[in-house]
Amino acid sequence: MTADQPIRVDRAVDELRPVTITRGFTEMTPGSVLIAMGRTKVLCTVSVELSVPPWMRDSGKGWVTAEYAMLPGSGNERIPRRSISGGRTKEIQRLIGRSLRAVIDYEAMGEITARVDCDVLQADGGTRTAAITGAWVALADAMDTLVDQGVLESSPITDHLAAVSVGLVDDEVLLDLEYTEDVAVDVDCNVVMTGSGDLVEIQGTAEGGTFTRDQLNRMVDRAAEGIAGLVGKQREARA
Repeated sequence: MTADQPIRVDRAVDELRPVTITRGFTEMTPGSVLIAMGRTKVLCTVSVELSVPPWMRDSGKGWVTAEYAMLPGSGNERIPRRSISGGRTKEIQRLIGRSLRAVIDYEAMGEITARVDCDVLQADGGTRTAAITGAWVALADAMDTLVDQGVLESSPITDHLAAVSVGLVDDEVLLDLEYTEDVAVDVDCNVVMTGSGDLVEIQGTAEGGTFTRDQLNRMVDRAAEGIAGLVGKQREARA
């Protein structure tokens, strides 16, 4: 991006990409959601096991874990399947898992394991944040299914959860970065928040420079506005 080029031409700097959340996208799991944010599309499914890992047995508490993968045809160049277990993949799936666990009442869940799979069908920036936003809906649906089946008395989910990317370029904060923006911004930041507005995680990196506390605050404020919009989309999808 140069000084004589606009930062963004197709939408306002504080505007999300078009968001669609399709529940029940597949039929074999109690929770299944296809989330699209612009051209980024992620399939989020939740499988349930009526047991917990050995280290949690007899604790009376449940567990939520996540896996993430970019499928071979999700980018312009084919992604080899061997890269699915790479370091970036592990980092993202750990982010997804710990983000979802922030809004779970383990004791209300009982000794149940929810395994969340987030598979990127098409990538155009913001795959991890889209995965978190869609995975929450899939997990909420899975827990509601267990309630309907009489396995749980009530859903153990305590709040909404969503995530979005923001970027800083020429001291302007952009919300919900596409890939071309993601690689061009001076600072790239991913923010995870609850529906109540509490922060779960901030991942921020300056690309070859630094950024100030004031700039960080402005990025978080813009992310909070975007996450409020995403929570609204979640509510609409589950209404």
